[in-house]
Amino acid sequence: MTESTSIPLKVIENPEDNSFYSGTLPKGCRHCVKGGKLVLFITGLCPQRCFYCPVSEEKFAKDRIFANEREITTTEELIDEAKLIDATGAGITGGDPLTVPKRCKEYIEILKKTFGKDFHTHLYTPMKLVKRETLKLLYDAGLDEIRFHPDLDNDEMWDRIKLATEFDWDIGLEIPCLPDKEEQTKKLMDYAKDFVTFINLNELEFSDTTVSHYKMSEHNYTPKNNTSYGVAGSAELARELIRYNKEKELGLTVYFCPSRLKDKTQMGNRMKRRANNVKLPGDIVTSEGTLIRGIVYLKELTPGFSYKKKIEAAQSDSDKKAALMSKLQKTKDEIADVFKKRAVTIDDKKFRIIISKKFVEKNVQKLKLMKLVPAVVEEYPSHDSLELEIEIL
Repeated sequence: MTESTSIPLKVIENPEDNSFYSGTLPKGCRHCVKGGKLVLFITGLCPQRCFYCPVSEEKFAKDRIFANEREITTTEELIDEAKLIDATGAGITGGDPLTVPKRCKEYIEILKKTFGKDFHTHLYTPMKLVKRETLKLLYDAGLDEIRFHPDLDNDEMWDRIKLATEFDWDIGLEIPCLPDKEEQTKKLMDYAKDFVTFINLNELEFSDTTVSHYKMSEHNYTPKNNTSYGVAGSAELARELIRYNKEKELGLTVYFCPSRLKDKTQMGNRMKRRANNVKLPGDIVTSEGTLIRGIVYLKELTPGFSYKKKIEAAQSDSDKKAALMSKLQKTKDEIADVFKKRAVTIDDKKFRIIISKKFVEKNVQKLKLMKLVPAVVEEYPSHDSLELEIEIL
C-alpha cells in the first residue's frame, strides 16, 4: 500500500480550518475531514506518560471503550454508532490500543465484516508495545493504516517502526508539533523516511487535563492568542518542517492538523451526518449539524444547579427512574389529549419530552399552567445530546 515518494511538494492551504500540507493526504485523513471516520477510543490504558496527553479525566488510565461520544460495551453498540454517522471508516485510538490487541482485532474484524473491505481502518500507537506478533495480529484482522507516535526525546525504540514494513499497509507518523522540539522532530523525519510515507503534525493544545497531569507550563508554552487553546509556535514549526522535507528531499507528506480542523471540520461534518439520521419530527438541523428542538421539562428536573447530577442519580436508581418515566408518560398522554399533538418523544436519557420548537413557543402559557417548563434547546446530535444553549421560556 505504500505510495510513491514522487509527491507534489507545493504547500496546499485550507484557510477555512487553518490546515496545510505538502504531499498526498493519507487515506485516513481523507475520510476523517469528511466526517466519515468513527472515533473508536478502545481503551484509556497506556504505559507511556506523555506530558501533553489530551485524554479526558473520564477516560485517562481507565479501561473504557467509546465510539464517538458514546460509551459502549458490545459490538452491537459499535455497529449502531457507525451506522448513525454513515461511517466510511474508523480511527482506533486511546490510551494505547496495543494494551488490548485482541480487542482491536475483534473490533476491526467486525467492522470489516459488517461494512466491507473498503471500510478504512487506521490505528494510533506509541512504540512501547510494538512487536512483530502484535502488528501481524492487526494486519491479519484487516487494519489498513498504522500511525506511530514515537518519543522525540528517546530514539531507542524508533527501530520498531521497521517492523511494520513487513506488511502491506500504509505506515505513517502522528505526533504533536512541539515548538521546542525542532531538532528532535527533524531527526525523526530523517530516520523514518525510508519506512513511512507521511507525518501528521497535530497542533499542540492546552487543556485542563494536560495542565493538571503534566504541567505543560514547565515547557514555557503559551497560547497563540487570547481565544485559542493552540500553542504559540506549533504551526510555525510545521511550516519549517515542510520546508525541511522539501530541502532534504525526504519524500514525505507533511500535514499540519490544527485544533480548528478537528473541532470545526472533522467533528462538524460527523455531527451533520449523525443529525440527519437521529433527527426527530420537528427538529431543526442547523448548518453546523446541531439540533434545535422544543423541550418540555418536569419541574423537578429543570436545567440548573446540579441538573447533571440529578439525571445521573435517577439513572442509577431503578425506583427513581421508573417513577420519572411514569410521570413523563402521563405528561406525554396529557399533551396528546390537550393539544392533539402526536409528534411527542420521551427522552429516557435526560428524562424530558422532545417536541417541536414551534409548538413550545406557541403554547408557553398553557404548558406552564400544566406545571411544566417549556424551553428551546440547541444541542449536538451526539449520543450524550450535549446542550450548547438552553432558553427557558
